[in-house]
Parts: sequence; C-alpha cells; structure tokens
Amino acid sequence: MSGAGNDFVLIDKKINPKFEATPNNIKKLCARRTGIGADGLLIIEDNPTHSFSMNYFNSDGSTGTLCGNGARCAIKYANVSGRIKNEKSKFLCHDVEYTCQVFETGDVQFHLNDPEEYKSLIKLDVFSCKIDASFIDTGSPHVVIRVEDIHNCDEKTRLNNLDVHKIGAYIRHHNEFAPGGTNVNFIDIVGNNLYIRTFERGVEEETLACGTGSVAAAVIGAKKYGLLPPVDVITRSGAKIIVNFNLRGEEVSEVSMIGPAEIIYNGEFNI
Repeated sequence: MSGAGNDFVLIDKKINPKFEATPNNIKKLCARRTGIGADGLLIIEDNPTHSFSMNYFNSDGSTGTLCGNGARCAIKYANVSGRIKNEKSKFLCHDVEYTCQVFETGDVQFHLNDPEEYKSLIKLDVFSCKIDASFIDTGSPHVVIRVEDIHNCDEKTRLNNLDVHKIGAYIRHHNEFAPGGTNVNFIDIVGNNLYIRTFERGVEEETLACGTGSVAAAVIGAKKYGLLPPVDVITRSGAKIIVNFNLRGEEVSEVSMIGPAEIIYNGEFNI
C-alpha cells in the first residue's frame, strides 16, 4: 500500500494467522532488492471492541511508534475488507485508541491525539552548519527545520537541493534527542503551503512522505511561522496531505490529517 508515496507491506492476520513479525521476517519483506520492498510493515487484525487493531514496524525490524501514513493505509484496507461499518470509526494502534473516516473520494481522514513536548529554540551545530530547529511529538518524535534557518552551511540550503540524508542522519542520532533519536523534517513555506522532506528513523533514509512529520511541520508552521490551519503539506512524492487542528494560544487540539491511501497490489511471498 502507499500513503502519499510512503509505502508499506500490509498483512491481514485473518488471512495469515501464523505470521510472526520477527525482525528477520520484517527485514526480509521490506528489503527493496530481495523482498517486496517497503518503508515499513503493517499488521491488521480484528478487535472485539474496535473496528480493527494495527501494529506498525519499521523496515529495519524495530517496533515503530505512530505512523500517520501507515494508519491511513490500514484504515483504507479495513474499509475495503469490511471491518469499518460506520462513516466514523475507532481503531487501536499499538493499543492506543484513534478515530478515522473514509470519504467517497478514497481519501482517508485520521484523527491524532494532541501533540506533546513542543520546543522552539533548539540550536544545532551540524558539520559546518548552524541550525535553528524546533521539536514536537505527534505520536512520533520530530525535529522541524525551515531551510531559511540553516546558516553558514557548505550545503545548498534550497529544499530541492538539500542533502537530506547526510544532514538528517546526523541530527537523527544527535545527543539532543537521545536516547531514542528523532525523525528530521526540512520545510519550505510558500504562502500557506508547506513543502517538506523527511529523514525517517527506523527506515534510516529519506521517504517520499511522512504523516506524523507532516503534522509536526504544520503545527510548528502555525505556532512559529504564522500558518493558518488547515495547512496543505506537499510531500516529496508531490502528494498533498491536509493537516487541520485548533490553535488557541499555545494549545493545539483536534488534530487531523487527510490524504491519499491506495492498495498498489496484492500478492504472495514465500517466507
């Protein structure tokens, strides 16, 4: 499945009841040269109290935190597989409850919990660069850096030409965000549109989109740079994720994201 270009292998436990999400199996499935190839693995199963439950794993085999694009893909699949009975439904991701909605257009709306741990005055020395950064946890930890806030840098500081892998990998493991590390988002703001590129931990490379990163960037764009919700976030794939929320003073609530989620193909893989 693909959520705005962020791609996933999805396994339905009803169809594959004996599948075990071991690190080795996850790596094998997500390997792009010798497996199916994906940024991560989603496992969906029936739940007695909710429409469904899901778990997300990074392509390196580690257990992921919240994945916004992955959640939308799971919601889309749950709808196609008949698990969603009402227009608005509740589901569990890593045992945390969320709500969702599927539209006739095929787009999926995912309602997130309120973000936490906002920090706006982070100073980072990265290679020759002086970087002003912000941090927020939207279910996963995210650093957000506006390209205009990268100074004294040998690297090109236009979003399209930025070495996202080099700078992102360094910040992902920076002591400021120890011990778990962080995802790293680079943004450019044009009007009320926000353009984004993301280095994802667990994938350990740039992905074509990141859902919780898009939410983090939109919220920080509003709190720090004056964007007004809803914010159109244009991902590396070119797909648009619409991030909406209420902002009253410093308080952010009723966060949601709408974006594409597609089943690319179905198949079999021999473990």
